[in-house]
Amino acid sequence: MDYNLGDRVETKKAHPCGGKTWEIVRVGVDYKLKCESCGRLVMISAEDMKKIVKRKI
Repeated sequence: MDYNLGDRVETKKAHPCGGKTWEIVRVGVDYKLKCESCGRLVMISAEDMKKIVKRKI
């Protein structure tokens, strides 16, 4: 799946804060995701991104 800047995605597992929706704030070799519940920023490799994302919102 192709992800672009500003896309919202839902993960298979919830973040410790309880949120499952993330906004993509950086695209490249790695992805930077921002949790929409608590605002935490997380860097994820492209390979791991394929594993954790359930669907694009």
